[in-house]
Amino acid sequence: MRLYATVAAGGFRRHATYRVATAAGVFTNTVFGFILSYTYIALWDERPQLGGYSMDDALAYVWIGQALITVCGMMGGGFEDELIERIRTGDIAVDLYRPADLQAWWFSANLGRSAFQLLGRGVVPMALGWLAFRFTLPSGPGSWLAFLVAVALGSAVSFAIWYLVAMSAFWLMDGQGVVQVAWLGGLFFSGMLLPLNVFPGALGELAQVLPWASLLQVPADVYLGKYEGGLGLAGAYAFQGCWALVLFGAGRAAQAAATRKVVVQGG
Repeated sequence: MRLYATVAAGGFRRHATYRVATAAGVFTNTVFGFILSYTYIALWDERPQLGGYSMDDALAYVWIGQALITVCGMMGGGFEDELIERIRTGDIAVDLYRPADLQAWWFSANLGRSAFQLLGRGVVPMALGWLAFRFTLPSGPGSWLAFLVAVALGSAVSFAIWYLVAMSAFWLMDGQGVVQVAWLGGLFFSGMLLPLNVFPGALGELAQVLPWASLLQVPADVYLGKYEGGLGLAGAYAFQGCWALVLFGAGRAAQAAATRKVVVQGG
């Protein structure tokens, strides 16, 4: 465990060194937050209570999305390109022979990255958004804690998705096609464009049971207090946790198959 804690701390420090990139990210997230906020204001003026959200709830949803876009990797996990490149060049063989689990190593590094992104690119845009629009805030410390738990679970699901995407490079050699499909899935089915409960009919029902819903829709609804009582909140966590377990299991199966492939080719 000490090894993986060190890797996580290293991931945090690594991303903390990119100060200019972080400042640019804060600026970009804030600008897009303002653009989306005025878009949502126009939409909610025409359709009050759309999706069961008040105007203040809808604006909070916008800024939650801007805060979590890198934390939960809705448009990329932040590590998959590096891992795909190591697979493409064959450097991954060295990683597989190390006395450390490959999936746990990258998960730890991504945990450090997510923690930094939450502090570095999440807090400031959300604070600026609240100063400008005075959107809904959680009712107390317990609600903030519940939200952070949902964010942590969403980040775990995101890692598991992008780890599977990267593992596909063992068989495709160029994982960019899969990356693009996952990117589109994350952008659309996480609720980044619009809350999933606004989607019509069967599309909305499907979107809300896919793993990408764990990245934004579930944390946002936890933040807004949409889950009634402890059972409702437990159900939200169970949804995220089950997807994390399924996807982590799929990632381990892909890793095992990839390891066998490397051993056979190496032998």
